[in-house]
Amino acid sequence: MRRVVSLFLPHWSTDRLRRKMRKPQPDGSAPPRPLVTAIPDHGRRIVAATCREAQMLGIQTGMTITKARAFAPELDVVDAEPEADLDGLRRLALWAGARYSPVVAPDPPDGLWLDITGCAAIFSSERALLKDLHRRVAAFGLSLQIAVADTAGCAHAAARHVPAGRPVTVEPGAHRKAIALLPVSALRLPSADVEGLRKLGFERIEQLIGSPRGPLAKRFGRELHRRLDQALGTLPEPIEPLFPEELPQARRGFMEPLATADALAQVIGDLAHDIAGQLNRAGTGARRLDCYFHRVDGQTQAIRVGTASPSRDPRHLAKLLAARIESIDPGLGIEAMTLVAALAERQPGSQADALENIGRRGPDLPALVDTLANRFGQRALQRAAPRPSAMPERSVAALPALAPETGESWSDWPRPSRMLARPEPVDVVALLPDDAPRLFIWRRKRYRVTQGDGPERLQGEWWREGGIEGETHLTVRDYYQVETETGGRYWLFRLGDGVNPATGSMRWFIHGAFA
Repeated sequence: MRRVVSLFLPHWSTDRLRRKMRKPQPDGSAPPRPLVTAIPDHGRRIVAATCREAQMLGIQTGMTITKARAFAPELDVVDAEPEADLDGLRRLALWAGARYSPVVAPDPPDGLWLDITGCAAIFSSERALLKDLHRRVAAFGLSLQIAVADTAGCAHAAARHVPAGRPVTVEPGAHRKAIALLPVSALRLPSADVEGLRKLGFERIEQLIGSPRGPLAKRFGRELHRRLDQALGTLPEPIEPLFPEELPQARRGFMEPLATADALAQVIGDLAHDIAGQLNRAGTGARRLDCYFHRVDGQTQAIRVGTASPSRDPRHLAKLLAARIESIDPGLGIEAMTLVAALAERQPGSQADALENIGRRGPDLPALVDTLANRFGQRALQRAAPRPSAMPERSVAALPALAPETGESWSDWPRPSRMLARPEPVDVVALLPDDAPRLFIWRRKRYRVTQGDGPERLQGEWWREGGIEGETHLTVRDYYQVETETGGRYWLFRLGDGVNPATGSMRWFIHGAFA
């Protein structure tokens, strides 16, 4: 199901100017002076945009500057820069497109569209994605409101007419109910049409939904019901993605729409060869690719893949993209496709780049990493590397799959193949000071030990404090390998040497299990 985010920046013009003037207000200081932008209008100047402080004082857009100064004599007035505002929105859209979704576009004059269909999994959930977007945009010093819904029209209306300090989420399938409660002005209609509808008694959208269309269309034209149908989802509203023109990109248009996976895969292969040639001439390799599928109904869908290292091998890039075709709904058909290398890095040339018939020799580890990472997620693919530490839980580091070697070596002491994220307490029967456990209870289950080996004594690290039960450098851990009646092999340890209370609390913990 499609999910669209509307990012509304109610004070975009003035917030952008304040960032440009770089006059941040430290905490506890006096509030910033009210700021407005002005445009000429028949020999006078009127307010084009207001900041939050000016709005709170009663200053509104369309008001003359002379009248606005009556509300705030200390008012700062700056000439409006509509072209700079639009350029700033484009830059913000490119930033959002690199992080949240490949389908992002400006929504002038004060917003962005983000089609996050299929993108929420990158952040574990839709709520986490919206929270991250809200936090990062607010950190730029921008006032914002965010809403997400199944349709662009519903998201746009909720972002601007549902006051909330956090992102507004319209649950999947609930957009019709949500849009019905909003005022008619939420449909993005001309102000004259909104005023005309109010004179006829139409205050909320639900009144329009149940009204005959013929008389209203005759008076207000097609725009009224076009906006209504877009908000309800019965009429598609495409979002044309924005990406820098200087990026390597290739496009194919079709005389007949495509709808089969095999046909789309064939075009992906052609586009990958075009992109590979551009990357080769630039001496770069792709790290992220966005493939856009333009449907005949105007909607645009996209898939995004990444590589662990720069690559310009067309077969490899096409294989990564083709593996994601199943996530595309062609609808009535795909009429065009665009492939963009959204992120590229320098890649030294090689003889194999010029000789296509020379294949790779030996295992291609980067290709395997790319395939697994694009299937299961980049965060799910890691490599264990040794790290200098006396404590087992701190002796292993999780690194990216193709990260360079750290130069550290693994300990020769046997370690379990699976360790708990944090040692868990167990009840143990054992003879002090050095005998292995005879029985232990873990998670309410009793384990009888048939044989054990140990202790392996580890001393606390003097530069660390606050481990298990407030461990210090004087704390001792005595580790034992034990085997139970059922054949399981576990790794237990005792805090303390079994004799001196200063070395630990003498409590027992389980830390892992051997294969």
